[in-house]
Amino acid sequence: MSNTTNTAAATAHNARRFVGKTALVTGGSSGIGLAAAQAFAAEGARVIITGRDEAALAAAATAIGGEVITLRNDAGKIEDAQALGQTLRERDLFVDAVFLNAGVAKFAGLADATESLWDQTFDTNVKGPFFQLQALLPQLRRGASVVINGSINARIGMPNSSIYAASKAALISMAKTLSAELLPVGVRVNVVSPGPIQTPLYGKLGMDAATLDATAAAILGQIPLGRFGTSEEVASTVLHLAAAESAFIVGTEIIVDGGMSQL
Repeated sequence: MSNTTNTAAATAHNARRFVGKTALVTGGSSGIGLAAAQAFAAEGARVIITGRDEAALAAAATAIGGEVITLRNDAGKIEDAQALGQTLRERDLFVDAVFLNAGVAKFAGLADATESLWDQTFDTNVKGPFFQLQALLPQLRRGASVVINGSINARIGMPNSSIYAASKAALISMAKTLSAELLPVGVRVNVVSPGPIQTPLYGKLGMDAATLDATAAAILGQIPLGRFGTSEEVASTVLHLAAAESAFIVGTEIIVDGGMSQL
């Protein structure tokens, strides 16, 4: 059998890895979260997405297609995290794959950083995923996979990103500890850490247009592959970590950054 035939056979075999399974994606109405939700749905999963904006959730559901459940939820509020778990219990929904993706990225230098920026970042990026996972735990099937969205900013010294980078470093550390804690109940936890990905998040960094363009140009020059990544490229890694094929991958981090932090 030729290599081409082997590849085609493997693709056909993997095309429906999530038939009969349920995947939950937080922050699933745009960017990487939406791409992951679409990928899960394309492979047969029933998809649950969360987000803060009802209109954005409705638009995302249309874009995803298939069986989609939308739940309004603010990842930075502990009461919303608890309500998420309660809603799943009330609807008798059990989950096979979770992508804790919701996050915020706003940059400021040391001189300009504020307590409100610190609180918003850590509430959404650290406290939110922790208490969402706590609330979801009773609804996770044995063998479930949890993927947490990290960032290479936790591993590089990018100016003006100290608060964001610290939140992601905390999240990556937390994921490793939770992975060890949840193994006895049959739940794996891993991290996908994107580098520069072209998503709507880049329009929410708290920068004016000129600064944003200059920052993007500077970042582009540091990527060995010479381009920004796509949400779909990150989503494919999320699905790999969520699928049975990665059952021997536990408590690790996969970096998707075009070589930026590696070369």
